[in-house]
Amino acid sequence: MSGPTFRQGSTVDHVANGFNPSELLRDFDYGTVSTLPDGRLLREWEVFASDEDIEVAPGVQFPAWTFNSRVPGPTLRCTEGDLLRVSFTNGSAHPHTMHFHGIHPAEMDGIPGVGPGIIEPGQTVTYEFDAAPFGLHLYHCHVSPLAEHIARGMYGTFIIDPKQGRPPADEMIMVMHGYNTTFDAEGNQLYAVNGIPFHYMHEPVRVTRGELVRVYLVNILEYDPINSFHLHGNFFDYYPTQGPGKVAMSGC
Repeated sequence: MSGPTFRQGSTVDHVANGFNPSELLRDFDYGTVSTLPDGRLLREWEVFASDEDIEVAPGVQFPAWTFNSRVPGPTLRCTEGDLLRVSFTNGSAHPHTMHFHGIHPAEMDGIPGVGPGIIEPGQTVTYEFDAAPFGLHLYHCHVSPLAEHIARGMYGTFIIDPKQGRPPADEMIMVMHGYNTTFDAEGNQLYAVNGIPFHYMHEPVRVTRGELVRVYLVNILEYDPINSFHLHGNFFDYYPTQGPGKVAMSGC
């Protein structure tokens, strides 16, 4: 009843937060690019975890756990077939990992007990794998309690472009998420796109008439009843069968 609110005309301090949702909207991080002897591209990133107090509503501070001091974390973008190398340093006071959606070796999956496993505070690990399959993916921390690590801000977008490319467009990333400011794990008091609730009410998204617009829309909401199923870049074959409402599917 007396939770965080946005009074008429009031906004948060984006400078103090260290990020602005208007800038995150079109901020794609392609990494440091070099060419391997076999002609493939190598993309390298440095990502760090840190604990940051973020103003999520005027006067309301949220103790976030972040990738690169922002919520959501950087949007990592590459092309199908690239070799990816992500150096992850845990500067947080809590154990974390980077778990990428997509398909890659289990040792590089950023889950406890496999490969490097949990990355303790002060440790650095390098995740290396091929970019596959193309599509819009996520990355997030995979340390338990998983819902809390995600709800605190440990997530970002991972885009693998198809080799053949896509038609040129005004491209934007929109990450939907929430803040459980009571920390009771029973719901969210604030809902946001790209970090700050109601931000685009104050700074509307501007596009050009007649120009193709492409939005990469991600839902990483936790503590919400409609958030219980996701895929990791798997493909399925669809086999319609006889009879109303009967469908057979197989996949990997």
